[in-house]
Amino acid sequence: MPLWALALRLTGMGWYVAACIIVGLGGGILLDRWLQTQVLFTLLGVVLGSAVAFYGVYRLVRPLMGETEPPSSSSKGENGQR
Repeated sequence: MPLWALALRLTGMGWYVAACIIVGLGGGILLDRWLQTQVLFTLLGVVLGSAVAFYGVYRLVRPLMGETEPPSSSSKGENGQR
């Protein structure tokens, strides 16, 4: 993968994390105002947004981790010969 494509993917991950947390926070604030509670749904929204963000980052990073591994020896036979 070219370096610029990796940089774009990492930038996208940052925006994804920020968007998930902000949406969770905003939804929690709206629910707190609507149901007239203190900070219950705000905290739940931040926790839920953070969980979704970290799961999404895991899903985005997992394919990148496979590219950095050295080639496996799966092309060799049982006794180590080709």
